[in-house]
Amino acid sequence: MVGQVEANANNALGSLLRGMLPRSVIRAEHAGLLTGSGGRPDLLITGPGGAPVVIEAEYEPARTVEKEARSRLDLGVADEPRPVESAIAVRYPAGLKDEYELEAPLRESRLAFAVFHADGTRFPETGWLEGSVEELSDLVRVASVPRRAFDRAADLMEQGIERSSWSLKEAPGSVARIAKLLGMPDVEQTRRMACAILANAVVFHHRLAGITEGVTAPRAVCGDAVNLQKPIREEWTRILAINYWPIFAIARDILDHLLAGVARRVLERLFQMADEMDALGVTNAHDLTGRIFQRLIADRKYLATFYTLPASASLLARLAVSRLDEVDWSDGGRISRLRVGDFACGTGALLSAAYEEIAARHERTGGDGSKLHRPLLEEVLYGCDVMPSAVHITGSTLSGLAPGQGFDLSRLYTLAYGRQPDGDVRLGSLELLRASELRALFNTSDPALRTGSAGQETSVAVTTEIRDGDFDLVIMNPPFTRNVTREGATAGATAAAFAAFDASESDQRDMAKRMGRLRRGDSYHGNAGIASAFADLADRKLRPGGVIALVLPLSAASGQAWQGFRRMLAERYTGLTVVSIAANGARMSFSSDTGMAECLVVARKRRDGEASDENARFVSLNERPGGFPQAAALARTVESTPGGRHLRDGPYGGDVLQHGEDRVGELVIASPSSSSSNRWSCVRVADAAVAQTAFALQEGRLHLPGEANARPLPITRLAGIADLGLYHLDIIGTPPRGPFQRLAASPTATYPALWNHDATRERRLIVEPDSQLQVRPGMEARAMEAWGTASHLHFNLDFRLNSQPLAACWTDRETMGGTAWPTVSVFDSVCEEAVVLWSNTTLGLLLFWWTGNRQQSGRVRLTGMGLAELPVLDVRALDERQLEGARLIFDEFRDLALQPAYLADTDPNRALLDRRVVCDLLGFGEDIFRGVRRLAAKWCAEPSVHGGKKRPAAKRSFTYRFEQAEEYALVAEPVFEGFRKA
Repeated sequence: MVGQVEANANNALGSLLRGMLPRSVIRAEHAGLLTGSGGRPDLLITGPGGAPVVIEAEYEPARTVEKEARSRLDLGVADEPRPVESAIAVRYPAGLKDEYELEAPLRESRLAFAVFHADGTRFPETGWLEGSVEELSDLVRVASVPRRAFDRAADLMEQGIERSSWSLKEAPGSVARIAKLLGMPDVEQTRRMACAILANAVVFHHRLAGITEGVTAPRAVCGDAVNLQKPIREEWTRILAINYWPIFAIARDILDHLLAGVARRVLERLFQMADEMDALGVTNAHDLTGRIFQRLIADRKYLATFYTLPASASLLARLAVSRLDEVDWSDGGRISRLRVGDFACGTGALLSAAYEEIAARHERTGGDGSKLHRPLLEEVLYGCDVMPSAVHITGSTLSGLAPGQGFDLSRLYTLAYGRQPDGDVRLGSLELLRASELRALFNTSDPALRTGSAGQETSVAVTTEIRDGDFDLVIMNPPFTRNVTREGATAGATAAAFAAFDASESDQRDMAKRMGRLRRGDSYHGNAGIASAFADLADRKLRPGGVIALVLPLSAASGQAWQGFRRMLAERYTGLTVVSIAANGARMSFSSDTGMAECLVVARKRRDGEASDENARFVSLNERPGGFPQAAALARTVESTPGGRHLRDGPYGGDVLQHGEDRVGELVIASPSSSSSNRWSCVRVADAAVAQTAFALQEGRLHLPGEANARPLPITRLAGIADLGLYHLDIIGTPPRGPFQRLAASPTATYPALWNHDATRERRLIVEPDSQLQVRPGMEARAMEAWGTASHLHFNLDFRLNSQPLAACWTDRETMGGTAWPTVSVFDSVCEEAVVLWSNTTLGLLLFWWTGNRQQSGRVRLTGMGLAELPVLDVRALDERQLEGARLIFDEFRDLALQPAYLADTDPNRALLDRRVVCDLLGFGEDIFRGVRRLAAKWCAEPSVHGGKKRPAAKRSFTYRFEQAEEYALVAEPVFEGFRKA
């Protein structure tokens, strides 16, 4: 036996890591590196701008390696300004000690590792990650981020911005001009944004002074001058001769608009901020402004420019770049020929993440990532936005990734948006739907083409070419705004998607018309919103083999208006992966502060002659990635999980995604068009067995969790058995559209209506009308025609599962349904009771949830078109005895109150309803009833069902609750024996 000691393995590991982390210093088995009683670390990795990382390694079973790793945290490091913030414990395979030569077998080995942070956290929380040395190098890279210093620097920067913005209040005239310059309203957020741009320029200036010959530090430039504005402006002009236009051009223009006294007070505060940040050693922290951009940007309600969280951006970029399968990552020349675009770049988080992933892949092959900086900024990365402030942040972020490396002209552009001086309107990047050449504001200073403000000397309008079919990767978090939005800041907008920058009604109408003319592709739909137009733009710009990577609202997975987008991907793309988050609240989005669920969509455009991929991968995460290590591990786990159970395989659950022993999500396989309505219904599902049951049910198979076999059950679309009533505006819309006006309810109403939700009235299957309709003069014939659609049956379009009990309800009088409760008229009216009963069973609730949009916590929404596609029991298959039984069951439940849907598993009356329908109406046995109740428990545990709402304390067991429910029954069970089916 060779008996290789651990020191030899550590030296071999250090040698391999040096080839993968060329900008780091890696020392193995060196004494005297750690202060105090730190002893000798197995490996110590240090690098410019990062925090030291220690690796402690042992052969399996490695009983003490965790303790050793933890003991290194917070220790000082010789000649390093920061202590050890992260330590990694590594377990070598025991068989490695028997190898004669270690590097080659170590490179091929699967290692086990975990990372420990100084704040006491461990990743994974339990168990061990498994991966190669290359994957370990990736973990080292992301663990070296000095989190403490970054957080402190971000706080300092925000404080500096806040304090300097106070001075701008003294100069309202200047602020008005700056607001016009930025294309933003004159509000508090604009003052803060202006100061953020100045702060960023000061910090970057401070950074350049230490690394660039001929650049003098801000304080040294000013010396004893009373007027700080003039020397800083002159120095920024000299820096612009080097380049750095995205950072300094607009900052200089802002400075020009300030009075000398105000400029002095602002700059003094920012100089102090830069000095304090420099003392932390993180003036090369490229994402500082990105981290606080979300707090500063105005107009988010209109442009939906929500900040993509850094870890989310990293996850999407890793998933996307991994699909560039033709690239040799060791070939810097090949990398420089890539084209990566973000046509709604915002803060540049996604372009920055793509940059870092490309550079990291090059370095893992032994290349020097810093040498890619110039080609990446000059040729590879394209960023466009309509906000100069956003392009400024993007330029700062990208420039800061290698501040010591110069570059010439970057590919970052502010594009004209809104009414132009020539009277026409422009739509920013969406102009690229019809053209490859754009008149752009080069690297932005004065957005004169958009605001009509006076030209500045740094304002240079240029023509840039962004050709169709030229991009290898388009990665975006596009605006989500829809024209149909009618809430908050957009409540009074004519066309909310185009209401930014105080656009007039005329501007909005003309921009909406221009969007109609620019429309070119399969994805765009006004009700889906501007994001669907950006999806078309991405498709046009991608070459065959190129990768699309988007952050989209969850409605993209199920919304009727998004069908074109989903169809486009199914027909022209392959390798589709959709990642969503099952959690609630802020944790269900990949962006900051959206308050709505989102999904990541990644796919590769098929090459000529390439076969379509019949399957797609749907990942539901328990939580969004909490940091860069989690994002890196998630990307590897998603990409390396080979199979994934198919939806059609039955309710056994998907492939569990784990980090160590931590369950982080599930993966299932499905056809990109896995239902007749082409929905991706299996997004945001915590338990894949629930998704598999719902999928089987919509296909006409009752296949319950824990049941080996499926049973046939007649299921059809709601539109197959019923007519859907009128859209509410066709009832009460402004004349001549609507023949009625709506008034308060009356017990003697001629034309009763059920319009809005009221939880206190909706606890039983029978719901009283809440309004009445009055015929408008001269529209009597239209009114009678409309009233002909009235019905007893109504469906819930906006179902708050955690507060409302009913998916469908009944009105004793024929009633016209409104916005919340549209009318449904079953072709054979004798079947209506059966439809109401089915829809409120656990199975009916499951299908409603499966079909609807789960974008908000504890809430499912259907459009009118979506309601037509709702899978329901095909009541046409019931015989006369069953229909009579349905009427008797319905009478039994008229006065029984149901609890909100999220309590379906513990609601005694819901349990009784399940039993009456499953056993007494449909003829299944008690075993199936018990399976349905197990399903109820699983479904109610879904975060999208309960929405995080606390459940009332359960006082009795399920068995006792069911026995209690029997006592509530108004009709004894033997009455239904005649309606059981064999």
